[in-house]
Amino acid sequence: MDARTLERLTKEELPSPCFVLDEDKLLANAALLRSVQERSGAKILLALKGFAMWSVFPLLSRAKGSGPLWGCCASSPHEARLAREEFGGEVHVFAAAFSDEDMRSILRCADHVVFNSFAQWRHFSNMVRNCGRQVECGIRVNPEHSEGTVPIYNPCTPGSRLGVRRKHFEPDGLDGISGLHFHTLCEQGADALERTLNAFEKSFGIFLRGMKWVNFGGGHHITREGYDVDLLCDCIERIRVKYNVQVYVEPGEAVALDAGWLVCTVLDVVEADMPVAVLDSSASCHMPDVLEMPYRPYVVGSGLPGEQAHSYRLAGKSCLAGDVIGEYSFSAPLGRGDRLIFTDMAHYSMVKMTTFNGLALPAILRYRAAQDELELVRAFEYEDFKGRLS
Repeated sequence: MDARTLERLTKEELPSPCFVLDEDKLLANAALLRSVQERSGAKILLALKGFAMWSVFPLLSRAKGSGPLWGCCASSPHEARLAREEFGGEVHVFAAAFSDEDMRSILRCADHVVFNSFAQWRHFSNMVRNCGRQVECGIRVNPEHSEGTVPIYNPCTPGSRLGVRRKHFEPDGLDGISGLHFHTLCEQGADALERTLNAFEKSFGIFLRGMKWVNFGGGHHITREGYDVDLLCDCIERIRVKYNVQVYVEPGEAVALDAGWLVCTVLDVVEADMPVAVLDSSASCHMPDVLEMPYRPYVVGSGLPGEQAHSYRLAGKSCLAGDVIGEYSFSAPLGRGDRLIFTDMAHYSMVKMTTFNGLALPAILRYRAAQDELELVRAFEYEDFKGRLS
C-alpha cells in the first residue's frame, strides 16, 4: 500500500467499519488468470462462495464485461441466480444435497449441475432431462487424498460427506453424466494439485475417458506470490490432452487475493493481562475465518507482539468473549479514534459477515488508485438488519 492510499484510508472521513475493494489489484489478478487460460486451455470460474461483490463483476466477466472469466460456480439457488443475472457466462452448481425446490430453481439458471451422490443423480435425472434447457451433469468424486491441514476446510478429511469414494462409485450409473468434479485444496500451490491429480487418476482416470469435462475444484492460490503457474498449466494441459476433456478451475480466493482492506476504528483501550484495543469491527461478525481457520490477519504498520514499542490485543465489540483478532505491536500508543487497516479482506470476509448482536455490516467502497478515487457502493442500515428476520 503506497503512502497516498494509506493517507486516504486513515485520514479521510470514511464510514467505519468499511470494506474497500482495490480495483487495480482485482484487475491484476484477473490478468494473471487470463494468461493461465490462454496458456493451458482451461476455463476459470469465479466461486461465489469466496467473492460475490457483484458491482465489480464487469471487471471479471467475459459475458458482461471485459474480464477473462467464463462464468461462476454456485452452491445454492440464490448464488446460481446471482451468477445468471449479474455475471453471465456459464453457471455451474454443486451442493452436498439438493431439495426438489432447490433443483427447480437451479435448473432455471444452471448450465452444469454436479451431484454429490449417485442417489441424488437418480432422483433428479428426469427433472433435468425434462427442464427444457440443456444442462450438463456431473458427479463429484472423493480421491481420498488430503492436502488440507485444517479439518474444517479439508474436503477429503476422514469421514467427509463430500464426493463419491472409489468403492462407492457406480460405473453403470453414468448414463447422462458428462463430467467429473473433485476438490481437495485450500489456499495451496500447484504441487498439491499435482499430487491430487495422481490420486484422482489412479482411482477415477478410467471413468474420465469419454467424458466432456473435468472440474479441478477450488483452493488454487494462483495469484499468490511464488505460486508455480508453469506447473499449474502443465497439469491442466496434461489432463486436457490425455483425456480430451475441457478442464475447469474454480478459484474463489485467488480472484480477489490481496484486493481489499477492512478499515476500522479503535473505540477504547481496556486493561487485562495486556492492553486490549476494542474496535468497532468484529472477528466474529466481519472476518469469521480469523476464528474458524484460525489465522492472524495483517494490520498495516503493525508488528508482532513486542516487536514495536506498544503491544495490544485487538478485539471486537461483540459480546462473544472470544471475539479476539490477535496480538500486535505499534510504534505509537493506540487511542480512541485511531484507524486500523486489515489487509487481504476482499475474499470470504465480505460473503461470510453477519449481524450478530445487531452489529452493522461494514460499508463497501471501491478504490481506483490511478484516479485516487473512492466510491461508496453500499452502506448498511437498520432496515438491512431488521429485514433478515421477521
